[in-house]
Amino acid sequence: MPRPVSPELISALEQTLYREARLLDQERYDEWVEMLAEDIHYHMPGIETRYRRDRTDQVHDLTRMAFYNDRIADLLKRLARLKTGTAWSEDPATRYTHLITNIEVETTERDGEYRVFSNFLAYRSRNERDQDTLIGNREDIWRESGAGFVLSRRLIILKQNVLQSKNLNIYL
Repeated sequence: MPRPVSPELISALEQTLYREARLLDQERYDEWVEMLAEDIHYHMPGIETRYRRDRTDQVHDLTRMAFYNDRIADLLKRLARLKTGTAWSEDPATRYTHLITNIEVETTERDGEYRVFSNFLAYRSRNERDQDTLIGNREDIWRESGAGFVLSRRLIILKQNVLQSKNLNIYL
């Protein structure tokens, strides 16, 4: 059973999530990367619509299709591409807004490590007509570090049945 966490700890982790959202909205990716642990696993599986009787674990099966199944090197490579000037999907720039809500914090088996549940709504707009709204849940593992907290795992579950975006150049 998770141990209770203090209101101060909950507030500190909430502020961390809000800061992360602001950095992503402002495309301050170098600062965002500093919030990531070296052993991060950033995972957004593709989930099929199934009947309730089908108990196939589509979320935790890493062999299935995923929009993101990244480690730190993968994330750094994606972000480096944005700096080249050849990322057509980012010229002109995309405008982002991340809304984070329903934050819940619990302890894990490891001291100084916390499981943080949250919901998100991410809106992006590009050019005159390109608009996307992504809605879902996240389950994170945040670890205490010398400078606050670092994200060591993020599981993202989109609620859309079909992702209709032309590209997926957004971090959730």
